[in-house]
Amino acid sequence: MRKFILILAGLGLALAIGGAGWLLKAPPAEGTSVAAAPRVENLPLPPELPRMADGPDYDRCLSLLRDDPEEAMRFAQAWDATGGGDGARHCIALAMLGLGEPDRAAERLERLGAASQAGGVARAAVFGQASQAWMMAGDPNRAFGAATIALTLAPQDVELLVDRSVVLAAMQRYRESIEDLDSALALEPERAEAWVLRAAALRHLERVDQAFAAVERALVLAPDNAEGLLERGILRQLRGDAAGARNDWQRAIQVAPDSMAADLAGQNIQLNELGPQRR
Repeated sequence: MRKFILILAGLGLALAIGGAGWLLKAPPAEGTSVAAAPRVENLPLPPELPRMADGPDYDRCLSLLRDDPEEAMRFAQAWDATGGGDGARHCIALAMLGLGEPDRAAERLERLGAASQAGGVARAAVFGQASQAWMMAGDPNRAFGAATIALTLAPQDVELLVDRSVVLAAMQRYRESIEDLDSALALEPERAEAWVLRAAALRHLERVDQAFAAVERALVLAPDNAEGLLERGILRQLRGDAAGARNDWQRAIQVAPDSMAADLAGQNIQLNELGPQRR
């Protein structure tokens, strides 16, 4: 399963593959940059949904989710009434997410994951979706519970490890977040996303030099990673390198002009231009 929530956790970041997200914003302390915290946007869908069923009805319902969640809901409910089973219930839950009801979607996904006779990997993916839905609903405690159940079912799933690290960062449990990221990187050492997340968590623990090394590793793997450039700019500013920070933020805007990372980079540039008395 691939994540479908873009996350910027704490004052630092958790990136993602997908569309929507939540953003943490806090008033910047002197010498710090724009931070981030939870905000829900539109329906996010992973490129490949975990499959809880097979057949043309399930395929049609999942395809409707991307463009018309209301029609997907109507289709899924009618299908469920005629014995659609796990496939119909899964589609109903995801349609609820698309219709702006993440708490109801999360509850349904948890029930589906618990009751389904599907294999462990598919059930883990559904609990992972429940975790992300709880994050969209602003409930990291329940998100952590769902993510932990998912990892019980699939303990070496890198996506789930990264997802739970994001939840832990949102709960300001940065050391535990790093533990999950270390486990993920042991399985997939070239995952740039996880290195950026690790850098942000280390920064929160005021381990700036280690954070800088982590984000540098991310940018070796993915030189145009906008979130990595944003994070390195924040770390450069903390080290007193205002010019280097500005260069990284300008590059983040250049490589991903329509991204959340670009928005934050632009805000950081503006804050620097206001001078230290306004930061």
